[in-house]
Amino acid sequence: MSDIDIESTDLNLLKVFEAIYDEGGAGRAALRLGLTQSAVSAALARLRLVYADPLFVRTGRGLAPSRRARELRPIIGEALDKCRQSLSLARPGEAGFAGRSVTLGLSDDFEIALGREAIAALATAAPGLRLIFRQTHSRLAADMLMAREVDLVIASGGLTAPALQRVTVGQGGYACLVDPASLPQDRGGLSLADFTARPHVLVSSGGFIGVVDEVLHGLGLKRRVLAATTHFSALAFLLRGGDALATLPTHAARGLAQVTGLRLLPCPVAMPGYAIEMGWRADALRDEAVAAVRHCLLGLLQGYRWTAAPAGA
Repeated sequence: MSDIDIESTDLNLLKVFEAIYDEGGAGRAALRLGLTQSAVSAALARLRLVYADPLFVRTGRGLAPSRRARELRPIIGEALDKCRQSLSLARPGEAGFAGRSVTLGLSDDFEIALGREAIAALATAAPGLRLIFRQTHSRLAADMLMAREVDLVIASGGLTAPALQRVTVGQGGYACLVDPASLPQDRGGLSLADFTARPHVLVSSGGFIGVVDEVLHGLGLKRRVLAATTHFSALAFLLRGGDALATLPTHAARGLAQVTGLRLLPCPVAMPGYAIEMGWRADALRDEAVAAVRHCLLGLLQGYRWTAAPAGA
């Protein structure tokens, strides 16, 4: 195979690679790029020749990236980011961010608590920009930043890679959610006996042990877990009409209580607090769009009442 130099390669192919990788199929990539599907397929055929690799393999759910494609994604993403940064320097002060997107990695407890406010704030601060929420958690957030799968993250720890920058924006705590119909009329709160006697719904990636179990173990107590889920948002449906309760971050409990009618109550067990951090790659702020989103979200996060409960709770 002959050498390939940059002068003989259409750099627009890199945009096609990025779109296919992110969207998981040629059809969606075509919609994203404003091209026909046949044009995207032709570009993919050229990419396969350039990199001497299939890059994407068809599955029952679209196109899955090959090992080489996964290696290329952060490199190509960085190259395209630098191109976008250079173009923003060529258009200083141009109003809006039409056509741009910034991907924010966070777990759904933060999305429940902050998503609506973030969208509203960015509609004013960065008009035309699309904010993409992508699910992550503290054990994955740093890797997703380094792999350029996300531009910014909000997480409860885990952002320790040397190439990352981070700032603590608050301290989190825990509260309980329960269907108010299951509470005695003459008692508004939960005693420790109530807490351990009720069945629990656990939110956990593993489905077996959570921080509540660790704290109760230290007190010589146990709880009975009725079911487990990986998403806080599922609690809006799993707790209604029963006597089970869930213990979750206060910010998510407050958001769910406000829209579902579930009752937010103080946790009768002394739970440990945790730091809430926002992180980003050190080079990401060269991108005007990422810098604008970071600035806007930091203002929102630092002004948020992370552990405050609503009046009457």
